[in-house]
Amino acid sequence: MPENSARIRVLMLSKALVVGSYQRKAELIAATPEVELTVVVPPMWKDTRGELALECAHTDGYQLAIEPMRFNGNFHLHYYPGLARCIAEVRPDIVHIDEEPYNYASYHAMRIAKRAGAKTLFFSWQNIYRKYPTPFSWMERAVLKSSDYAIAGTQEAAEVWRRKGYAGPMAVIPQFGVDPELFAAVVSPRQSEIFNIGYAGRLVEEKGLDILIRAMARVPGQTHLMLAGDGPQRGELQRLAGLHNIGGSVEVLSSIPSTEMPNFYHKLDAVILPSLTQPNWKEQFGRLLIEAMACGIPVIGSNSGAIPEVIGDAGIIVQEGDIDALRAALTSLVEHPRLRQQLAEAGRKRVLEHFTQAQIAAQTVDVYRKMAMT
Repeated sequence: MPENSARIRVLMLSKALVVGSYQRKAELIAATPEVELTVVVPPMWKDTRGELALECAHTDGYQLAIEPMRFNGNFHLHYYPGLARCIAEVRPDIVHIDEEPYNYASYHAMRIAKRAGAKTLFFSWQNIYRKYPTPFSWMERAVLKSSDYAIAGTQEAAEVWRRKGYAGPMAVIPQFGVDPELFAAVVSPRQSEIFNIGYAGRLVEEKGLDILIRAMARVPGQTHLMLAGDGPQRGELQRLAGLHNIGGSVEVLSSIPSTEMPNFYHKLDAVILPSLTQPNWKEQFGRLLIEAMACGIPVIGSNSGAIPEVIGDAGIIVQEGDIDALRAALTSLVEHPRLRQQLAEAGRKRVLEHFTQAQIAAQTVDVYRKMAMT
């Protein structure tokens, strides 16, 4: 434990925590008696969906420090000009940098933390071995050399950072889990002649949503597709649905606040994540899968990146980009209610065993304890 302290003071830097449902992990970490937690977040974060404003949904038990961000929306260059002041005020024992190690935000936070005498850890989803141009390669090397601990979101990501030279202690823990009480299983299956299929997230090429629309056009029976999110592919997907004569069966919704997502899932009979691996990207986790599984909704995912690791044997995996395979998987769910029920139960069980916010918070606190003892 830190000298002269009965508690471990942790400052967590996380733009991801603008999402209200994710903040439950911070509450659970802070509820641990030996942890005193401060979370630094921006007032909003920009990405391909637009501006994601800070949702203050779960803020009990810890200090939420809202700090302006410079170069907001630039994944590699953003940082917090006021971070040095925050660290000086909090005097943390550990600075948890919830950022990829090649970003300037990580390098900037690492330097300030080290000058203040704090131990540091970084988090990464990066599951592709990539070389970055200078100055990002320099910053990455500095972060890997200086970090006291690392957390990788998946085993694949952990292997990437070992290959890139990180030799320190590392845990494999997803960034966030699911609150099984908020994302509760439906009491009874939907009773409708229309089979509702859903997706939530970025509307971008790598998510394979064009494959989903093409597959759905050939599924027997009455189907309805709900795409919730924003992104550059919105118009293209709507045109594609019209081209396949299913425009009236495809509904493109705006992004849904995180705390309202359970209502979205409860309208569905299946959730699909047909991601397509790109030269510089493959699916890093697929959060909508664990949210849907927690709600007792059967899931189908492609074999891109971490999707098979997340789904396990609690859903259906298809070859990415294979329209016929996805059509067959969808058809099996439409035509076999018993299969849907089996996958619904298996998915909920898998989330309760591996992906709850409480489990992920406890594993994260265990990392803090190990760091404090060294």
